[in-house]
Amino acid sequence: MLETSARLLRLLSLLQAHREWSGAELADRLGVTARTVRRDVDRLRELGYPVNASPGTGGGYQLGAGAELPPLLLDDDEAVAVAVGLRTAAGQGVEGIGESSVRALAKLEQVLPHRLRRRVGALTAFTVPMLRGAGPEAVDPTLLTELAGLCRDAERLRFEYEDHGGAPTRRTVEPHRLVCSERRWYLVAWDLDREDWRTFRADRIRPRPPHGPRFVPREPPAEDLAAYVSRGVSTRAYASQAVVRLLVPLEKAAQHVSPTAGVLEPEPSGTGDTCLLRTGAASLDVMVVHVMMLGLEFEVLEPAGLTDSIRTARDRLSRALERGGAEPAPRTAGSAGRTPGSPSGPGAGC
Repeated sequence: MLETSARLLRLLSLLQAHREWSGAELADRLGVTARTVRRDVDRLRELGYPVNASPGTGGGYQLGAGAELPPLLLDDDEAVAVAVGLRTAAGQGVEGIGESSVRALAKLEQVLPHRLRRRVGALTAFTVPMLRGAGPEAVDPTLLTELAGLCRDAERLRFEYEDHGGAPTRRTVEPHRLVCSERRWYLVAWDLDREDWRTFRADRIRPRPPHGPRFVPREPPAEDLAAYVSRGVSTRAYASQAVVRLLVPLEKAAQHVSPTAGVLEPEPSGTGDTCLLRTGAASLDVMVVHVMMLGLEFEVLEPAGLTDSIRTARDRLSRALERGGAEPAPRTAGSAGRTPGSPSGPGAGC
């Protein structure tokens, strides 16, 4: 009996993780015969799990929306509480659990009966969150679960999108993964029209169903998708890019630099006391402010034009101090663009 129960749980897990399985595929995964799979599916139905079956050579098994909650799992109030909690965590990007919340919510909403979906929807629609950091880029959790489901099921997505410059476009993509930062969600997908990988802000996506057809997932653009998205949104998306040496260990720099503000790297041949920051901005003048706002000592490695922008900003600030009656800071030969005591290098530091 224990072996049968464990197999039923395994079968249920497989049905929740994939849109549709053939009988042969399930039999192979479970190490049983197709006849045993049919018996186990019947047992799940007796327990209240809505397993749909389509006949024929192209048919298979699919977990459908339930008429009632399966017993021994959650009662109605518990199901509503869990769904609302997952929606809140997914929509607000709670550190460490956001992506897991989306996956769990996608599974839960797949089997929620209609009466409970209405309760969850009403509570979500008529509740106004008062959370620090909420802004116009907040993403509807329903959209996140839809995107997560398309990634899981390998279905093409058609949507309208507002690009970086604010222009509306229509896209058709093969969605791969969702990546979340502190306040934003991103979709990594293969753009069929541009024949390349692209990263899309989820709050700018407006799906235009129907979705599909299914596709064979491609090799992802990077093994570390979080770092890939970080480089894209903090560096590659901007007209001006720079490499800066921060004069603090990487661990301390990470406390000041978010993944959307730049990419931190260890010095290739350093002692661990410094690290590299790759970042971008709309212009080099904006870059000066961006780097200064980190509150860390730094040294410019590239481009050389950033050093000129730092000198221009320094002179402008010095003149502002003089007009305000403050004594200008003493200058030393060759110190333009570098804080006294900073190490020399291929660029100027500040």
